[in-house]
Amino acid sequence: MGAVRRPGAYVCGIDAAMDVIGGRWKVLILWALDERPFRFGELRRQVPGVTEKVLTSHLRELEQDGIVHREVYDEVPPRVEYSLTPRGVALNEALAPLGAWGRENVFPGAEADAAPS
Repeated sequence: MGAVRRPGAYVCGIDAAMDVIGGRWKVLILWALDERPFRFGELRRQVPGVTEKVLTSHLRELEQDGIVHREVYDEVPPRVEYSLTPRGVALNEALAPLGAWGRENVFPGAEADAAPS
């Protein structure tokens, strides 16, 4: 759990965190999974514009980093659900102030219709 991609190369905690959430779609994946667990197709619909290949890649990386849990159910047809681990929940809590800053400073007036960060 928690594979480090650049051992010893981090300058500070923000550098390490950005390595985990870097990429165009990862924060949106985390935001969607904050609501509830999703199956792959549901998650793809929650993150409009992401390709299947990129979503698969990001989910694997987040799973390797201990942020996302992949649950495979022994059913026919097979069912897989993705959810946040406690580490993922903590990461979303850390990102919430950043989302609030974005709503207040970049996209004023969106507070009323913005979803939680």
